[in-house]
Amino acid sequence: MPKLINIGSLCIDYVYSVTEIAKVGETVASPTMSVFPGGKGLNQSIAAAKAGIKVEHFGAVGADGFELVEFLQAAGVGVSNIVSLPGRTGHAVIQINSQGENSIVIAGGTNREIPQQIISNAVASAKGGGWILMQNETNDVSEIIQLASAADCKVALNLAPADAHVQSYNYALVDLLIVNELEAMAVSECTSVGEAFARLIATYPDMNLVLTLGRNGLRYYQTEGGISGDLGAFEVNVVDETAAGDTFVGYLLAGLVRGDSLRDVLLEASAAGALATTRSGAAPAVPELEEVRGLIKAQPSRA
Repeated sequence: MPKLINIGSLCIDYVYSVTEIAKVGETVASPTMSVFPGGKGLNQSIAAAKAGIKVEHFGAVGADGFELVEFLQAAGVGVSNIVSLPGRTGHAVIQINSQGENSIVIAGGTNREIPQQIISNAVASAKGGGWILMQNETNDVSEIIQLASAADCKVALNLAPADAHVQSYNYALVDLLIVNELEAMAVSECTSVGEAFARLIATYPDMNLVLTLGRNGLRYYQTEGGISGDLGAFEVNVVDETAAGDTFVGYLLAGLVRGDSLRDVLLEASAAGALATTRSGAAPAVPELEEVRGLIKAQPSRA
């Protein structure tokens, strides 16, 4: 079976429940604080594994991150290419308000120090048509895109979180770009979502594109046939949105690794992302495949 190679971040998430997310200069009280395994990379590896494919995670933790490696291993994710480095594991401070909305601050830690040997191992593992998944939480993203393309790997980039580096990436070498509204506008340098979507397609016609719109669903462009379209969101009771995007990405990549078309896997990925919002935490909120298919049966197609 083909497998997903994820050069991905690993974080310790400190989650604080608040009535409203703190504004500039404001101090708010949190009645509860929880600690979860997280990081966009870890979450996406967990989601892809729960979607039924083999996943190998490549990354780095500090001495405080051993439990993250154990968590991945228990989920069936390959961890032989996660190294332990001096320093602290990446971590996130997350506020969750009463509507399930969040505000996140990330400290990169060892996620920004993944050794070149681990990167080389990842590219070698996907050489000749395999999928490599990356997020914008690790080091050397631009270099990895170049190396992966030269090795005939398929490159999927979840451009989150967007920062100053996003303007320097060679998107002509990216097979699939996954962005939210803010990230799409940042990379396209547009001031509206619609304009950003159109410009990205026009500029990179050989790049598949998925633009997530939260509770408004998503827009997509599929290079095969030059097809673009929209997909509505599933209706669920939102508790915590933290894991939604990562769950969506993991399920989406699982379908692509299986060889399904982009359009065919979007419905399953959307249902998975919606279910992830119905429970607290990041990685622990990722649903099982049976739950995802149950939601699709319970609600009509959102297309």
